[in-house]
Amino acid sequence: MKEYNTITFDITDDIAVLTLNRPDKMNALNAQMRAEITDAARVAGRKARVLVMTGNGKAFCSGQDLSDTGRVSELDLERVLRDEYVPMLHAIGNCPVPTISAVNGPAAGAGANLALAADVVIASENAYFLQAFTRIGLIPDAGGTFWLPRQMGAAKAMGAALFAEPISARQADDWGMIWEAVDEALFEDRWRDRAAHLAKGPTLAYANLKQAIRGSWDNDLSGQLDLEARLQGDCGNSRDFQEGVLAFIEKRKAEYEGR
Repeated sequence: MKEYNTITFDITDDIAVLTLNRPDKMNALNAQMRAEITDAARVAGRKARVLVMTGNGKAFCSGQDLSDTGRVSELDLERVLRDEYVPMLHAIGNCPVPTISAVNGPAAGAGANLALAADVVIASENAYFLQAFTRIGLIPDAGGTFWLPRQMGAAKAMGAALFAEPISARQADDWGMIWEAVDEALFEDRWRDRAAHLAKGPTLAYANLKQAIRGSWDNDLSGQLDLEARLQGDCGNSRDFQEGVLAFIEKRKAEYEGR
């Protein structure tokens, strides 16, 4: 397994856990961390059956490390976004296995939108999400303007971006922004249980499910029905489908191989 300096990465029982590991900086994203997240997400897609992203310490991720580039006047935000954030976000968004963000604490700026890039977001109740960008004269980036209106609606997304106020994990849950908020004492057991469930599931079906749901944003009804038919045909030819039907008939738990 490749060694990383700003994250830790482990694959056990088909579960890849990527931990942002700059706790002294509240896991702020620097260039090296973005490159390492990109690499690890790609490895997880090849070698694991689920990817979990979480943070070490009190925060999930405080966003862009503004001290990473020296003087602010020299910071080329467009280049950084295109060359460093885009590959990272595509590596997560296009990961063929289910992805979970286990948000252990505050997620701010690009850190909030990194969390939202996962398929499922599970947050500790002590966590919050903050679109901090307008506080320093910027707009939400790192996919924020894409994820927010889709996950919480245009009205809430606009308010979150304009006012730059923290959204508690419980609020995010109530608004449909995340999958669930969990009591802090139960948080780690909860995300590990969810990850284990997905790691034992029909991996091909999960991959096609992700493609179908995300494809629906660009399709009309006819196009989406065609996509469903093609992807379902693919699933129907899998060994996991055969196992699922046989287990149902035999009234036992299915043992999926992920293919």
